[in-house]
Amino acid sequence: MTHLSVNINKIALLRNSRGGSLPDLVQAAKDIESFGAQGITVHPRPDQRHIRYDDVPALLAMVTTEFNIEGKPGKVFWN
Repeated sequence: MTHLSVNINKIALLRNSRGGSLPDLVQAAKDIESFGAQGITVHPRPDQRHIRYDDVPALLAMVTTEFNIEGKPGKVFWN
């Protein structure tokens, strides 16, 4: 069976391009899970154009489904 994991990089890109904290990435991930997605995917980049390094611990703390980090982010997020 295929599972849906939603990549939230573009939500983060929109937030970053606007400046500030909207749209709220953590709330978006909560909403996506509540809509039935079986996972949240992020693809950090060293330039932090999409997901920022400080987004990952906040998402890790609240995601209740699979949390998928793709790519080679260049930084370790946890000890």
